[in-house]
Amino acid sequence: MIYSMTAFARCSARGDWGHATCELRSVNHRYLDVGIRTPESLRALETKMREFLREQIQRGKVECQFRFTAGEAVESDIQVNHRLVKQLLNATTEVEGMLDKASAVRPFDILRWPDVLQTGEIDKSQLEAAVMPLLQETTKEFIAARQREGQALHDFLQQRLQKISQQVQQLVPQLPEFLHQQRDKIMQRFAEAKVELDSERLEQEMVMLAQRSDVAEELDRLQAHIAEVERVLQQGGPVGRRLDFLMQEMNREANTLASKSISTVITQTAIELKVLIEQMREQIQNIE
Repeated sequence: MIYSMTAFARCSARGDWGHATCELRSVNHRYLDVGIRTPESLRALETKMREFLREQIQRGKVECQFRFTAGEAVESDIQVNHRLVKQLLNATTEVEGMLDKASAVRPFDILRWPDVLQTGEIDKSQLEAAVMPLLQETTKEFIAARQREGQALHDFLQQRLQKISQQVQQLVPQLPEFLHQQRDKIMQRFAEAKVELDSERLEQEMVMLAQRSDVAEELDRLQAHIAEVERVLQQGGPVGRRLDFLMQEMNREANTLASKSISTVITQTAIELKVLIEQMREQIQNIE
């Protein structure tokens, strides 16, 4: 089974500890890049979350986002840091004395100062016991989504691969006929120009033409690449990079086929092969 690098999943959980929502989304990336966004109360779990995701996912740019609201069991009353407030008020009075005109200080301005309002620590073990299973559940759905998308990509690639194989198989039996037609064209041109060639010189020219226009090797390599792509698709797993390399090799053979063409049929086949290979290459960029 192959997996897509593009997927999305969202799960929620609720309990006495509160309410949490986990979202996982991913897009194409050359390597594995995991980004995690959590509220401050879950920041201590980020390393464990990242390690877990790296164990489950092989490739892609993955974004994990948590939203968390504490429940009554973990909520604590807001407390005012009286010592800090007094220090701020004293500093404000001192600054006002330095100004020509005193400015009123609103209580809200003091409350907005960092660390003036404090809350008790939330039990980290309780949060971990609630949040990590949520991440595991979301990851399971996320991987299932990547698998479903991967199956669709697998079917698409198989269809295009079958068309490529058909193009190659149709062309192979026609190669001797193309060479024979080319020989007839050369003979006709010399006849029209009323130029006589001895049979030995003609055969030498035909041998050189056959060597320059021989595409059997390119077709053989294309068939070998087709078989390898089929094997990799059946093998499954994180095969995106290998498939991308095979597409480069197949495209190289199609280009050589076009450059050696001695027939419009070969040229048209080479163009069709390049179109099909490019369609496969674009979709392979989505494979893990």
